[in-house]
Amino acid sequence: MDISLVLPVYNEEENIELLVRELLEVIKTNSLDAEIIFINDGSRDNSFALLKKIALNNTRVKVINFNRNFGQTAAMSAGIDYAQGDIIIPMDADMQNDPKDIVRLFSKIKEGFDIVSGWRKNRQDKLISRKLPSWTANYLISIITKVYLHDYGCTIKAYRKEVLKNIKFYGEMHRLIPAYASWYGAKISEIEVNHRPRKFGVTKYGISRTFRVVLDLLTVKFLIQYSTRPMHFFGGIGFVSLFLGLSSFCFALFLRFVHFASLIQTPLPLLSALLIIISIQFFLMGLLAEMVMRGYYEGQNKKIYIVKDKINID
Repeated sequence: MDISLVLPVYNEEENIELLVRELLEVIKTNSLDAEIIFINDGSRDNSFALLKKIALNNTRVKVINFNRNFGQTAAMSAGIDYAQGDIIIPMDADMQNDPKDIVRLFSKIKEGFDIVSGWRKNRQDKLISRKLPSWTANYLISIITKVYLHDYGCTIKAYRKEVLKNIKFYGEMHRLIPAYASWYGAKISEIEVNHRPRKFGVTKYGISRTFRVVLDLLTVKFLIQYSTRPMHFFGGIGFVSLFLGLSSFCFALFLRFVHFASLIQTPLPLLSALLIIISIQFFLMGLLAEMVMRGYYEGQNKKIYIVKDKINID
């Protein structure tokens, strides 16, 4: 199968039938070998009943039903686990993503890219509550990860399945897949996609998601740069803290023996002791992280590298 469309659903009963109609029309018109996987993420409305009815009458439509709301990342992860297509294209179920963009994403990824990200250049959302936080998050993610995309938050993207098999999803991690996949050497591109105003229902996401994404970004940054050498991260902070502690202690001695100041009158000795203790804690955290990392790789016989091609190697 060429394409697996993965659509998390949470309380979208008004959109489901119209969305399925559009998706099937695009598949038929363009003769795509595709499946449509809906993941009902604990919807409280009639979403699952509608999806079940549609799936019983069309074998292209497949439904996964969660027993409660686990979140968009978990829903997307389940869809990817059950997907049979070589190319996986996640979409929102609120009809703001245009199904016609599926063909454009598929054509672009066939040019040799591993990931093609959608860019909602003319985004149909509120400025303060949606656009501004999204612009801020996109800027931070691009600067920190060095993977420059205009719209990390756009759900509609195209992935080669082999890229996703190395990635585990937690938190809001699905939005950071391009950044995380770059560590594996993925070729990434971006195209403009159509973004339509929501006709039915209300958005399920607020400004709080931006803060959660930023926290996940810190995790991704650490995993990309230091997952196989955590001591370099914690040890680096430890050395900085140790240097500041010793410098503070030397300055305190300078004040005591050159200017004859009483050490009781300055907080420098206490600051020195605190910084030196913190440095020791960071060194110990680095050692513990090294042991955890080695146990993770060696216990599961995982490699710290990924081989893309082999020539004359059995």
